[in-house]
Amino acid sequence: MSQTNQLISALKRLLKARGITYSQVGKHLHLSEVSVKRQFSKQSFNIQTLESICNLMQLEFSDLVKAAEEVESVSQLSDKQEKELVSDVKSVLIATCVLNHWTFQKIIATYNISEAECISQLLRLDRIGMIQLLPENRVKLKISRDFSWLPGGPIHQFFRERAQTDFLNTNFNEPGEILRFQHAMISPSSNLRFQQRLQRLVQEFTELHDDGVNTPVDSRFGTSLLLAMRPWEPEVFQSLRLEPDKCTFGQNEA
Repeated sequence: MSQTNQLISALKRLLKARGITYSQVGKHLHLSEVSVKRQFSKQSFNIQTLESICNLMQLEFSDLVKAAEEVESVSQLSDKQEKELVSDVKSVLIATCVLNHWTFQKIIATYNISEAECISQLLRLDRIGMIQLLPENRVKLKISRDFSWLPGGPIHQFFRERAQTDFLNTNFNEPGEILRFQHAMISPSSNLRFQQRLQRLVQEFTELHDDGVNTPVDSRFGTSLLLAMRPWEPEVFQSLRLEPDKCTFGQNEA
């Protein structure tokens, strides 16, 4: 979609969200409703007209530009697209790098990946809509702020398999490392309340990532966070029960 198409699509969406009709736009611009519809159809607005419509919506023109970028943003890939990425470990690696705002030069200087390989992988990410590959191999992310991998999808499976080996294969006693395992008997409502706190913690973790975008990449380091919580008893304990545990999460306690 061209930049003009993006702006007009965003303009239509914002007008609809505010309940502003073409007739009202026409009155504001001193044009007939038919003329306004024609301009939308032909996408023949000039900058002054767009700014005037923004004034009608009490928006800055820069807000329209941001909204246009969001129209084209990707919040999630399809299962097929994620499978395409995990079919090649270099695809997952480079996708992870660009999500962390690494440059083309940083990627090829850090990993055993040739320029041709890197360009090929970036073109794949461009094709599935995660990025826009710009001249001189610059990258523009096209993902929304709430972008996430499919829950339980191919990418989650890829990292889960490695979390059980690579990620946990350490004593977690080095700087920047921490591991705690805690067990408790709590009610379903307490479980839910704690999960909500964990969600806020994950959000804070994401915000720290966003806040560091303008910090030189060499001053940051990749950090992984694993949170897991579920009603659970080790299988070795369950095998010693006289009868299976009949407690179901969410069921009222006696």
